[in-house]
Amino acid sequence: MLKAEKLSKNYNGAAALSELNLEVNPGEIYCLLGANGAGKSTTIRLFLNFIQPSSGRALVNGMDVTREPLESKRFLAYIPEQVMLYPHLSGAENLEYFAALAGHDRYSRGDIEGFLRRSGLQDDAHHQRVSTYSKGMRQKVGIAVALAKKAGALLLDEPTSGLDPEASNEFSVLLKQLRDEGVAILMATHDLFRAKEVGTRVGIMRRGLLRADLDPSELDHADLERIYLEHMHD
Repeated sequence: MLKAEKLSKNYNGAAALSELNLEVNPGEIYCLLGANGAGKSTTIRLFLNFIQPSSGRALVNGMDVTREPLESKRFLAYIPEQVMLYPHLSGAENLEYFAALAGHDRYSRGDIEGFLRRSGLQDDAHHQRVSTYSKGMRQKVGIAVALAKKAGALLLDEPTSGLDPEASNEFSVLLKQLRDEGVAILMATHDLFRAKEVGTRVGIMRRGLLRADLDPSELDHADLERIYLEHMHD
């Protein structure tokens, strides 16, 4: 579903991303670990076609995102660190609006509430203004948008940053549910613990290079932390 082929991005001669080869298939969660400036967010932005590659290709469902930007976005949902919603609208109204933008404008009120319920947002919050929401609640609306859009791939950029442990755990449970439903998930994160908990694969990035591609099921938390630190200081 998501594939990078020798994907590179340079800024004024400096490499933000260097010949990344990566594939995320349906039912996989690929977690990209690395410090700020490692190339994680650059990778996400390239898949979204927010920026143009210097070389190589980003493919979504077999489509080059630079050649088919609108068609490829039909298969994508994106949840950034801060989900941008209209604060004066309710969660349900935001969801209805963003679903309509994606071409799904025939959902009933029951459908909309069903998506919010599946995302874990409590019923009494569905019709409250988003300005009253916590960050975790806004992230759940983001998940509901992905559900309503019927996205085959989900791109996440530091989605658990700033969440308390309970909200972070709830978010991880939602990601596992989407994985089990066949969604391909690419997540940029600093959180080694969550990467180990939810990831089917973990990549370690440094200075624009993918330094390691790991199976977290073969590692305990201490092993993953040790390998990560080794790559950060090599």
